Amino acid sequence: MVAQVFVGGLGAREEVAPRTLGLDDLAGHTEDELESLYRAGSVPADFFERQGRPKGRMLAVRRLDRGAPFDLLRSFAGSLRFPWGGKSFFRVAHDQGRGINRVRLGPARFEWYPFDTRVETSLVDGRPTVLLDYDKPENPFFIRRIRDEIRELEPGLFLGPAMWKDDRGGAAHVLWFALDFRDPEPS
Repeated sequence: MVAQVFVGGLGAREEVAPRTLGLDDLAGHTEDELESLYRAGSVPADFFERQGRPKGRMLAVRRLDRGAPFDLLRSFAGSLRFPWGGKSFFRVAHDQGRGINRVRLGPARFEWYPFDTRVETSLVDGRPTVLLDYDKPENPFFIRRIRDEIRELEPGLFLGPAMWKDDRGGAAHVLWFALDFRDPEPS
């Protein structure tokens, strides 16, 4: 079902697809299901227009997506005690941006580990993806080895793998995460 929204004063209509997924929904998916969703996702033409503080959620750790450990991890990742709160994005040019992770430790809030964004080829399936590149001199060596990719699943909702880069240009998949621009964190 598609909702119709009036825009402007002349009765023009814009079709807007209703929300079907959220962070909690994605958190219940297995690794295989998340990979299928990611492969079906896309890079929106207006990605670098997006700025803001989307809520983030870790969804599944590789090989830990079923059973009691998964249930505990999923519950912790969805709680306010989980330290990672998401990422903030800023436009730099029509085809690139930058960002930073938002971390909370008790009542304290931090912005750590900056990254650059650009469209590149995914290591998952060779299709375009938004790369979050942490290979910046100000990041510690272990953060510089992270490769995040994201694709849009539906307007404003992004899914991606976090990977650990190897020395041969590849990367090992570590976990899945999602970002929801539709429900941003306040500044």
